[in-house]
Amino acid sequence: MSNASRDVLITREPVELYKILKFEGLADNGGAAKALVEQGLVSVNGEVETRKRRQIVAGDVIALAGQTLRITRAAIAAEPAPAPSRQAVTKKRPRLGKGGD
Repeated sequence: MSNASRDVLITREPVELYKILKFEGLADNGGAAKALVEQGLVSVNGEVETRKRRQIVAGDVIALAGQTLRITRAAIAAEPAPAPSRQAVTKKRPRLGKGGD
């Protein structure tokens, strides 16, 4: 198998290792991704990693079965603040006091 390398953009940090394996298609589902990690088939930054919930951040490099993933942080443009909602204006009725004047 040839060694394929690609960049993976994440929008938040940290991300659990098994989730990256799942979302990047290196495992069919979360359970399979966890099993790959537990079996010692995954390395992070050149060292075998057996913690499936290892916190991955930008700059980490994940390797599995000839695939290499370089993790980078995606820059997200700030979303504009939502426009204030217009609330219906209701007229308040004057309260009638108890008793008379």
